Amino acid sequence: MEWALALVALALIGVAAVSRRLSGTPITPAMLFVAFGLLVGPQVLDGIDLASSGSTVRVLAEATLALVLFTDAARIDLGALRRTFDVPVRLLGLGLPLTILLGAVAAAAVFGELSVEEAVILAVVLAPTDAALGQAVVTEPRVPARIRQGLNVESGLNDGICVPLLFAAVAAADVESEISGGRSAGTLLLEEIGYGIVGGVVAGLLIGVIMTRATRRDLIADAWAQVIPATGAALAYGIAVGLHGSGFIAAFVAGAVFRLALGHDPERENRLAEEAGDLLNGVTFVLFGAILLGPALSELSWQLALYAVLSLTVVRMVPVALAMVGSNARPATVAFLGWFGPRGLASIVFAVIVIEESRLPHEHLIVLAIYVTVGLSVLAHGLTAAPLAARYARWHERHPPTHHGMESAGAEVTRPRRAAAADARSRHIQTPPSRRP
Repeated sequence: MEWALALVALALIGVAAVSRRLSGTPITPAMLFVAFGLLVGPQVLDGIDLASSGSTVRVLAEATLALVLFTDAARIDLGALRRTFDVPVRLLGLGLPLTILLGAVAAAAVFGELSVEEAVILAVVLAPTDAALGQAVVTEPRVPARIRQGLNVESGLNDGICVPLLFAAVAAADVESEISGGRSAGTLLLEEIGYGIVGGVVAGLLIGVIMTRATRRDLIADAWAQVIPATGAALAYGIAVGLHGSGFIAAFVAGAVFRLALGHDPERENRLAEEAGDLLNGVTFVLFGAILLGPALSELSWQLALYAVLSLTVVRMVPVALAMVGSNARPATVAFLGWFGPRGLASIVFAVIVIEESRLPHEHLIVLAIYVTVGLSVLAHGLTAAPLAARYARWHERHPPTHHGMESAGAEVTRPRRAAAADARSRHIQTPPSRRP
């Protein structure tokens, strides 16, 4: 454990040193972080000790997810989203619940020992997507804007949606868990959402008013201007948790309210929060590889491997196909949307929460399935993001959409995460104007 900090720092330095060269290649930063973690973990070099690092992962992962949710929400232009809401609404309103349902059915079929409640918990944990693991998809300008927008917004919203669902599922499975505190699943669901919204609105309005009025009076030094939004995410999380609500919902709501209070995209104001989120995300994936995925791979079975494959394919792609019925999306587009549903940070955080705050009979099997699925997703979606985005873009160029085709409609694309945006700027990418019929 003495070398853990130095090893994590080495991983960050190494990836940063070649970050520009990774652009447009099948190798992603997350893949390198996880691979390095596997190398220095207890299964190989034993540089990071499993027993003394378990609680660190939860604190780090929760802080990372809170920052990511806050900045994700602040990037979403609600006005533009209302004008091009069909794809994310279909993916979240129909695709997400169907994914949870099919994921639970698959879990019960593959792991016969799981109860219904445990199968639902596993499905909910693996339902959120992480677009950052396939950045090439949401930054490739030749991919129709509406498709990129749909995947980007889906990833930003489904984390927060799944938080109360997870807590309610755990409460239903284990009424004595730390999560439930003796509350019923319905009461827990209402409190998590309600107090989460309260914390987010209070914090978002507070930092929005402070930034607007203090900036107008020239009260904030430049060096401190970016500190306020970053700590605002922590404030929202802390208020909600203090009220026994969801800190993750609060962080997301705070980001949206902050943008509304400012009246513009807080790209400059959120720079510190976004870059801190990127940094913590890298550290989280190193520790995930070292102390979570490595030991899980030592217990790999055919059932775990099968469920991971099903989760990333059938469990994701069939619900997406059903959700897109009637949208005039062509088969290639439906397949593209279905495949790019990477599992990442949110699933890691949810897994650690399940471990520390529940007493499920088959908890160990559930988290093994989660770790293996996330590990496979980092590899599979990382390897395929750039090549398949380019291939889909070429297909789209060879097959111009019809007048009624969903792909032909223009959309204002929500700004992607800073790492992706910087990558796009470094390659001098300009998003072309939307094609009109």
